Amino acid sequence: MYTTAFLDLPPLLQAEGAVRLPGSKSISNRVLLLAGLSEGTTRVHDLLASDDTRVMLDALRTLGCDIRPEGEVLEITGLGGKLGVPEAQLFLGNAGTAMRPLTAALALLSATQGGVFELSGVPRMHERPIGDLIDALRPLGCTIECLGQEGYPPLRLNGGTLKLDAPIKVRGDVSSQFLTALLLALPLVSQNQALTIEVEGELISKPYIEITLNLLARFGIQVQRQGWERFIIPQGSRYQSPGEIHIEADASSASYFIAVGAIAGIDQPVRVEGVGLDSIQGDIRFVEAARAMGAQIDGGPNWLEIQRGAWPLKAVSMDCNHIPDAAMTLAVMALYADGTTRLSNIASWRVKETDRIAAMATELRKLGAVVTEGEDFIEVTPPAPGCWTHGSIHTYDDHRMAMCFSLAAFHPLSPTIGAGQTVSVRIEDPRCVGKTFPDYFETLFQVAKTEPRLIPVITIDGPTASGKGTLASALATRLGYQFLDSGALYRVTALLALRRGVPADHEPALVGLAKQLGEDIPLRFSGHQVWLDGQEVSDDLRQEEVGQTASKISALPGVRQALVRQQLAFRKLPGLVADGRDMGTVIFPNAGLKVFLTATVAQRAERRYNQLISKGISVTLDEICADLEARDQRDKNRAVAPMVAAHDARLLDNSALTIDQSVDTVLGWWTDGWPHVVAPQA
Repeated sequence: MYTTAFLDLPPLLQAEGAVRLPGSKSISNRVLLLAGLSEGTTRVHDLLASDDTRVMLDALRTLGCDIRPEGEVLEITGLGGKLGVPEAQLFLGNAGTAMRPLTAALALLSATQGGVFELSGVPRMHERPIGDLIDALRPLGCTIECLGQEGYPPLRLNGGTLKLDAPIKVRGDVSSQFLTALLLALPLVSQNQALTIEVEGELISKPYIEITLNLLARFGIQVQRQGWERFIIPQGSRYQSPGEIHIEADASSASYFIAVGAIAGIDQPVRVEGVGLDSIQGDIRFVEAARAMGAQIDGGPNWLEIQRGAWPLKAVSMDCNHIPDAAMTLAVMALYADGTTRLSNIASWRVKETDRIAAMATELRKLGAVVTEGEDFIEVTPPAPGCWTHGSIHTYDDHRMAMCFSLAAFHPLSPTIGAGQTVSVRIEDPRCVGKTFPDYFETLFQVAKTEPRLIPVITIDGPTASGKGTLASALATRLGYQFLDSGALYRVTALLALRRGVPADHEPALVGLAKQLGEDIPLRFSGHQVWLDGQEVSDDLRQEEVGQTASKISALPGVRQALVRQQLAFRKLPGLVADGRDMGTVIFPNAGLKVFLTATVAQRAERRYNQLISKGISVTLDEICADLEARDQRDKNRAVAPMVAAHDARLLDNSALTIDQSVDTVLGWWTDGWPHVVAPQA
């Protein structure tokens, strides 16, 4: 998962390949709660690992459930409808799928068995209304106190005396999660009589209720439904573990890759595995919406394949009550449509992780779209030809905002993009996708394709012991980019030469070794580890003899030329930070930001001295100074690619700077240069 402050997405040109999606959030948290309330042990397969499921699992553990991982399966021994602890404080983040059903279940259990429970979340959760659920529970005799604003979390559930002699009424036109919460909780108190829920107003998000009913049946509860107005829990209902249960991949998450295929599946399809046309999730009906916009979609029991059909996409006017979450994806697909797209009956967007109608309108306008918003609708007209604009997308701590707007990175394909125009799409706080799809961006980059010249690059050049490798590695981590330590390639070549007895001045033999790297001799980088021919050689590369040899062979023109291809191959999505001595002048001359790192010989010698002493190598500062001066002369005077600062490089003397100060300085240059440093023109 990207944990950076922002993620710059380069222009994307095509998509193809297969992705396997994480488990459904809606199914995962329902299954966890049902397993926690049931008798017996439930083995849960393919559970979504996310912020929302984590808070639910933490809550169940606090309440007394025994939860044990068994390989990739989670074993949950439930409470059998009995409270395991008399009181607890539960923090539920921003997970509505945890807050609503736990409120209902614990309110009823507290009223029948005693106990005091406080439920809270992040500040946004305390702005999400829960009053309609409270209004349904209080007439039953549940004692519920709102600790802040009335009708909103945080809540204290503190006993009561149940009265179940009348139908339980709940509004259905605000959020289906209120009805789901009651359906999941009421079987706990149905031992003596059947219980009836009556829905007031039109029930929205009906497919999510279908998921709830389907899962209740798996756990032994056969709810009788009379239309969408009345639901009857049979007398004597009792949760029983099904033993084993598998979680479908998330159909809402599938919507982004359906959209990717519809927009960019030009030559080959995008294949989604783990969810298919027979899914129990309502959001699978996003397939219908995407087809209406022109996508070609095929599918089976556990897979979908999506390819571009009509282009541009067709503008639609659609009632999205049945796919409220996935409908957000349509709003960004509208950027690629042939007119104005209208999405209506989406009032529930306003009470989600953020006010999604307002947020979507604000961020789409940043890209040049014309947007009209109403209380329960949004209309999106794509940017006029040549009018796409750079957008730093604020995500409002809302996972779906981040995932939806990643689709804007395919803007070069838009029929309205200007000739040769590229824009920068920056996703702020990409870590918010951890709520449901922690590896979303990594998964997107598996199927997205672009030209190397469009992938942003930062180069860090400088002399030996200037700290360029440390700086470049830290920058790559802070930006979520690939990292190229070009010196490692020379050290690998030097290590091979030493092992095979090739002299450091035998250029033809050294060139042959360099050309074999990555082909005949497997080479792999993983973080700070280097694997050569199946062996981890990270420590070997730090040997002084290897470093000395690398310095000598790097001056050989043939060796440098032989390693160019390997260095260029590091330019991968979403971007690259490369360090060396000619990164900005020879290897990546069109890099968006070039830095030439300098430090006094004395300062560099002291750093090198401390490194060698820590390895137990006896050496004097005078010897190191002499060695550094000799290396500098070799690097500056070599025949090919002498070490010089690129004409447009930013000079950074880090003699008196800490690594954090150096990183902050370069990040400041990158941020100040946005969007031009990451949006090359064709």
